[in-house]
Formats: sequence, structure tokens, C-alpha cells
Amino acid sequence: MPLLEVDGLKIAVGSGTRSVSIVDSVSFAVEAGQTLGIVGESGSGKSTLALSLIRLLPRNVRIAAGRIVFDGSDLSACSERELRAIRGLQIGFVFQDPMSSLNPTRRVGVQVAEVLLRHREMTRREAFRRTEELFESVKIARAKDRMRAYPHELSGGMCQRVTIAMAVARSPKLIIADEPTTALDPTVEAQVLSLLDELKAEHGMAMILISHDLRVVSGVADDVAVMYAGEFVEYGSADAVLKRPEHPYTEALLKSVPRLDDPAARHERLLTIAGALPKPGEWGAVCRFAPRCPHFRADDACATKHPELRELAPRHWARTAHPRHLSAKPGEPVRAGGSNCL
Repeated sequence: MPLLEVDGLKIAVGSGTRSVSIVDSVSFAVEAGQTLGIVGESGSGKSTLALSLIRLLPRNVRIAAGRIVFDGSDLSACSERELRAIRGLQIGFVFQDPMSSLNPTRRVGVQVAEVLLRHREMTRREAFRRTEELFESVKIARAKDRMRAYPHELSGGMCQRVTIAMAVARSPKLIIADEPTTALDPTVEAQVLSLLDELKAEHGMAMILISHDLRVVSGVADDVAVMYAGEFVEYGSADAVLKRPEHPYTEALLKSVPRLDDPAARHERLLTIAGALPKPGEWGAVCRFAPRCPHFRADDACATKHPELRELAPRHWARTAHPRHLSAKPGEPVRAGGSNCL
């Protein structure tokens, strides 16, 4: 049984006739020890999806349909009291902006120690000793001194290490990292990603890594889900999705990433995706990527109906009427997956 199982999750803002979906019928599963990378442009619904998994959505945003089953418990039906026992204790969360997620008026060591004092029976001295160990485990130099610092006295990369220490303080079963490398320079970004991967292996955790950059998830993810306009447009093993993308959006994202490993590609002009994401409420009942798709024609099937998420090969789904590398033999039907990728 998967550690986390999301089935038909739909998230909406507003109510009644003014209700608008912002995440639409998303399904996926994460096994213990596995890493799922979720990628897509800003505004595609990635962060909303991540926050919904631990029910930290704004008041006007709600789970309209679907189930979130974590370690046998349906989180979508849990009370707030039950959720407080799960957040931090069994599911850790790394927010994308550490400077806004840390309290600017309190020392960082105190903020991490509070997590330990809240969820575990230990004295303050023991909590601060454990906090120092956590700072050392996330490779913060002079850990004891840094514990006394305020967030504004640390660099962005150092603050992100503090939030990671906070997320793994209770050795959770799952860690959700929402854009953990935002605004970090490439060197620090690589260090943070390597650190997350090391901690995941050390604690035996599963991880959901959210990013707008396929390059970020390519080195650590076992599975990759590509999100566009509130839905998964491609989902499968990292090897299949990154090496043989079936959806034109995934293909375009890959072509927009610089390839420094290939000397011949260094001077090639990077692809840009024309247009912009459609706004929630303007999706319609057709392919949401069609207006930006370089392969779109007015007589295409995707111009008249919304494509289903279909299994094109074992454990590789795509939501498109025209897969780029269709693996099924001519005349052989493509296996329909509906919205369920479990």
C-alpha cells in the first residue's frame, strides 16, 4: 500500500455559482522512500496542491472532491486536532520562501526547538541539544552560534537549511518541499537539493519535490508529474517522462532548459513557449494547452474535447490527443487511464 495516495483531488475557490476549480481531478501515489517531482509554470496549481495535502489552504479555498490517504488515514476527513498531530510529526513541509516562513522576531534555534518541544516529551535543554545536532546535520557551520541568530542575520541558503532542519526534526515519513531552491544561486541550489536527498535516504523518508524547473527534479526524482492549468498533463517514471516526453508541454519545458553537458547545444537558441497559462474559470472543455501548442491544428481532436489522461506505456500517462512518441503499435488501442494514475 502506498504511503500517500491521492485520488481525484479537486480544489476550488469560492462557493455556489462563483465556485472555480484551481486544481482539477489530480491522482497520484507515493511509496515509502520514493521521491515524486511535480513541475510546471508558476500558477499551474503546484503549491495549492502541496498545501492541500496537509490541509493548510486559505479560508476561501476548499477541497471540493477526492481523497488524500496518508499511511491509512484519510486526511481529507480528519479533524483539525488530528491534523495537528500529523503536521510536523509525520509530514514535514519546507516552504518556498524561508524568510517569510520563519518568525523574524525570534532566534532560529528557538523556532526549531519549539517543534521538538511540541511533539516530543523532552526538556528544553534536550530540545536545544537536539536542535544543535539538527543544524549540524543540515551542514550549518558553527551550529551553536547560528542557533542564536535571527533570520535576517542569515543568508537565504542558510535560512532554507534552518527550515529543512525544522521539517526533518521529528523524522517524518514524508517531506513536502515546495520550491525549496527559489531565489538561491546555482551553487547553493545544488547543495540544498543534495542535502534533501541525503536526509531522505538517512531517515528513510518519502519526498514530494515541487519546482518550476525540470532540471531541479531530474537528479533526485523517481517519478515526475508535469502540471499545467490545474491538472497533470504527464505522469510517470522520471526516466520515461524526461527522456521520452509524450505531451507537447513537457517537450517544450525540456527544450527551454540550457544543456551545458552537450557542447553542440550550448549555442542553440532556447525554446520559448508563446502565450500564457489560462486562468481558472477560463479552461473550457477542450485541451488547456491547445492555444500554446506548436502542434495544434483547428481540426484536431483536442480542439473539440478535453483529452483524458491515458496510459501510453507501462506507468507512463499523458493527457494529449497527439503523443510525441506513441509506444502502442499501429492499430493497437492506447490504454485509457482516465484521471487515475495510481
